[in-house]
Amino acid sequence: MNRSAQIVRTSVVGIVTNVLLAAFKALVGALSHSIAIVMDAVNNLSDALSSVITIIGTKLSQRPADRKHPFGYGRVEYFSAIIIAVIVLSAGVTSLIESVKKIFAPTTPSYTTTTLIVIIVAIVVKLLLGWYVKKQGKKLKSDALIASGSDALFDAVITLATLVSAGVMLIWGVSLDGILGTLISALIIKAGIEMLASPVGELLGSRISPELVSEIKKEVMACPEVHGVYDIILHNYGPEVMIGSLHVSVDDTLTAQDIHGLTRTISRQMFQEHGIVMTVGVYAVATGENQRKELQTLVMRTLAEHKELIQVHGFYYSEKDRLVTVDVVPDLSVRDDVALCQALTAELGALIPDQTVLVTVDHNYSE
Repeated sequence: MNRSAQIVRTSVVGIVTNVLLAAFKALVGALSHSIAIVMDAVNNLSDALSSVITIIGTKLSQRPADRKHPFGYGRVEYFSAIIIAVIVLSAGVTSLIESVKKIFAPTTPSYTTTTLIVIIVAIVVKLLLGWYVKKQGKKLKSDALIASGSDALFDAVITLATLVSAGVMLIWGVSLDGILGTLISALIIKAGIEMLASPVGELLGSRISPELVSEIKKEVMACPEVHGVYDIILHNYGPEVMIGSLHVSVDDTLTAQDIHGLTRTISRQMFQEHGIVMTVGVYAVATGENQRKELQTLVMRTLAEHKELIQVHGFYYSEKDRLVTVDVVPDLSVRDDVALCQALTAELGALIPDQTVLVTVDHNYSE
């Protein structure tokens, strides 16, 4: 079963569970003539909304690419996660308002055996449902499922807190309903903001995981022709679609046929192992005893002495144009790229005055 099918199946479990719980509450409410329990059953039906949103988002995200959206619709999943996170936030804010009211105007709870049974059943069911959905969300890397599972868990926690505060009130006469509700509401709001941050971050372009970067470098460096891997850039178009580029440094003695075969091998491996559509660029490393090799050694050694540079790569020399270019990656202490570029250009220009020097300041987008 593919990822989308598993997400839909998990969401269906959420819908069915909420509907069955709602039916149970409605039946008990009707038999006991309790309007409160019947209304709580209606609330359970609305809880199924997050699962419905997840299914709709998953289905829409599977639409094939078209002329208007050549990278597909995978990012729709992030929008569904945002909607569910907003629902959780709204519930937290509503709960906070009601809890604060109870601090200043506490009420004495009144529970019958029937309502206690309903509450306990609801807590157990919601805890199990929330645990299952959230676990599947993490497994499938679905922000929408994680948010939906968290929503169910929060429902259970709020109900449990209400039950505990009612017990304290009935036994010791101390009202904790408003205080516990306020604390839990604050936690829900905090969690809602964190849930919202994840999909919003993906839409804005979050940095990819260090583990994935390390794995990509390890796999590419396994190619015997590759001396280094640089400029890894990845764009996420949904949990299953990633497009990016990287550069590799190879000996300048490789033929165009050799380079063509190497880049094809790397691109194919990236797609097979990670589902990444990868474009591979090439930097030539000077070999042999010639002016290019001498200039490369001089430039790289000089730049390596700069502690603020964490990477130097992409050396290129054109004898015809008497042009030397090189790329540098500064650390976070460097605030002015233009000033750095001017300083390094001037330094290298003084070492090789008969050459035109161009220094390009790169940034590390993946590490």
